[in-house]
Amino acid sequence: MDTVDAGDAVDALETPGGAEFTPGTTYLNTAGCGLLPARAAAAMTGLIQELTEGRTGGAGDEAPIAAARRSFARIAHVPEDRVAVGGAVAVHVGMIAQSLPPGAEVLLPEGEFTSVVTPFTIRDDLRVRYAPLDRLADAVRPGTALVAFSLVQSADGRFADGAAVRAAAGAHGARTLADASQSAGWLPLAAGEWDYTVTAGFKYLLCPRGVSFLTVGEDAQESLPPIHAGAVAAERPGSLYGPVEELARSARRYDEPVSFVPYYGAEQALALVEEIGVDALRAHATALARRFRSGLADSGLAELGQPLPEEESAVVCVPGLGHRAADLERAGVVVSARAGHLRTAFHLYNSAADVDRALDVLAAAPRT
Repeated sequence: MDTVDAGDAVDALETPGGAEFTPGTTYLNTAGCGLLPARAAAAMTGLIQELTEGRTGGAGDEAPIAAARRSFARIAHVPEDRVAVGGAVAVHVGMIAQSLPPGAEVLLPEGEFTSVVTPFTIRDDLRVRYAPLDRLADAVRPGTALVAFSLVQSADGRFADGAAVRAAAGAHGARTLADASQSAGWLPLAAGEWDYTVTAGFKYLLCPRGVSFLTVGEDAQESLPPIHAGAVAAERPGSLYGPVEELARSARRYDEPVSFVPYYGAEQALALVEEIGVDALRAHATALARRFRSGLADSGLAELGQPLPEEESAVVCVPGLGHRAADLERAGVVVSARAGHLRTAFHLYNSAADVDRALDVLAAAPRT
């Protein structure tokens, strides 16, 4: 699919709103939840109206689910048959956790997001170990069964050294699980590099809540039982009564029976991401993040933590300024506070004016 040139996209997206987005605030919280495009809202509203009038034969049509799967496969650079659809990252991770044998060791970063951690810790028969994010690869050892981590950290926007983790896991025979929830949509994703990836759709992919994606490598599929398989996991449609006679040969065997309404929105939201292109979105978001970091430094507001030197993040977390989130909210600037940090996140509906508005509020005296 043709995409907008990255340089042109920055200019084209400089003014927020337009046909797809009409934010009523200065919205800098995509790391918490992305804004819904108008086309996605219209598709969902249309299905809801049909359901209220009895004009459908059920919950909706499966075509938008298939279209969303295809779009995500292109965004994640994997074949469509490697993608399973679902409703929440924790459910995908839970299935992977339940596939591990008793005594298996799972390695996680310190401070990792709960949905990636808890499905493993609720099993008393697994050995869960933690390491600092910047030393995660060094902590992989013989006997490690799985390394699970987020490509971009939720609390502070730091990047994991994915290449190092992948090499260490390969050297010790460990599988890998990468959470792309904070990166997919603005940072290129090569899901085929990992045994599993999980991605919440409601952040930078602009989908409604209730949309998530799991990718499963062909080798990993051999040891992952589809513990919540239902009719949608059948190789051929029509398996409605009794056990499914043949599970899908692809990763579709891991599909959850999803809610149709969010996927009607997901089809449209993912199409928009594809139309603009991840490279263009990355250029735009990181340019705004760079402007914000520069403004903070110039004003002496904070000493900034940085992502890995070779990367730039769309997420800017300012240590020690989490308490200022309330001042920003009162001024109509939506951000989030995480682990004591003030967390801002930039996307296609943000502009330089949004950045400057946030900086102006932070430069003013805090309200008590």
